[in-house]
Amino acid sequence: MRVTMIGSGYVGLVSGACFSEFGVHVTCVDTDADKIARLNAGEIPIFEPGLDQLVARNREAGRLTFTTELQPAVAGADAVFIAVGTPSRRGDGHADLSYVYAAAKEIAHSLDGYTVIITKSTVPVGTGDEVARIIQETRPDAEFDVVSNPEFLREGSAIGDFMRPDRVVIGTSSERAREVMRSLYRPLYLIETPILFTERRTAELIKYTANSFLAVKITFINEIADLCEKVGADVQDVARGIGLDGRIGSKFLHAGPGYGGSCFPKDTLALVRTAEQYGAPVRIVDTVVDINDKRKKAMAGRVIEACDGSVDGKTIAVLGLAFKPNTDDMRDAPSLDIVPGLQAAGATVRAFDPESMAEAKKMLDGVDWCDDAYQAMDGADAVVIITEWNQFRLLDLKRVKSLLNQPIMVDLRNIYKAEDMEAAGFRYRSIGRPSDEGN
Repeated sequence: MRVTMIGSGYVGLVSGACFSEFGVHVTCVDTDADKIARLNAGEIPIFEPGLDQLVARNREAGRLTFTTELQPAVAGADAVFIAVGTPSRRGDGHADLSYVYAAAKEIAHSLDGYTVIITKSTVPVGTGDEVARIIQETRPDAEFDVVSNPEFLREGSAIGDFMRPDRVVIGTSSERAREVMRSLYRPLYLIETPILFTERRTAELIKYTANSFLAVKITFINEIADLCEKVGADVQDVARGIGLDGRIGSKFLHAGPGYGGSCFPKDTLALVRTAEQYGAPVRIVDTVVDINDKRKKAMAGRVIEACDGSVDGKTIAVLGLAFKPNTDDMRDAPSLDIVPGLQAAGATVRAFDPESMAEAKKMLDGVDWCDDAYQAMDGADAVVIITEWNQFRLLDLKRVKSLLNQPIMVDLRNIYKAEDMEAAGFRYRSIGRPSDEGN
């Protein structure tokens, strides 16, 4: 079976590499010649654990290739995936589908025989209909079906998510397309992965609904964390207490500075705009978008409060910049609000992240970039943990205290125990725990 992946970004590259591991011959196409050159040279343009070995193994086996030439890649394919970006459109928050529609038109010109065209990109309801219309209009003689096959990959664990998914969602009303998709996902069928066949529009909506529900869950526990601080309760115990209920579950109940990344911010906003367009507003999600934006902006204030109400002229060490650990993704990361907020209040920021420094430098100005966590803390007046990388979980607290001008730590991910920090002589602030009130 031969597959072409249009777009070699995060979703396209991971999906293409994983399909090739199944034994499928995959060609990844991208208009970015520099990215393709790097991939052909064995360089991986994103950080994802295990991806470099996966790509290298399948390139060597001849099952995975990279090119800028779309036409020959599509002409010989049984299935063509559209895995291009769908960022929020400036001005109105709708998903920008220009890359999807441009890809559809290019694919149409290159079709040779029956082909299944699959939208892997996260797209609003009805996008598949428009993709089909574009292809039909461009190539009236083309023999094809358009399928929705949304991805559910978590950055930092994407390979495991692809190889051992909770489910695979396939949206099509064509039995011929279903057979192609069954063949493509046969390795997952053999390990009894639930494969859900739906209509195309339903599949498109499943993706947005899943991400929005998780964003609601995160925002809910963040608001409960604020309440915990007022009443003297511990949000981590609250999360455990409700998470043990099988109807609720424990995942996505970790209080913090707000969600970010490539999916939740744009997908929640796109769902809100789609719902408004169809006259069925999703008020819960709309509220979540607003609360999360305000929360990220408010986090700098927590650091300022911990520093006796002012950071003017002070140096703040920031540990972690990416929106989550095990990725270099800076898109909508809380650090993009926190760092400028501290700088606006007069602070000098010294920062370190194990993987996202190169991306962070493109988005943040006036930061003193450091080679490791201890260099960032050397001579700082306080340290704030924004991203919960494992290497920040076991810092040498004696060394940290000796490096800081004042033993102040603001832990926005609750990775330390308040009693341990107090015993070590720190003024410690976290999220949604009783210790936040005046240690």
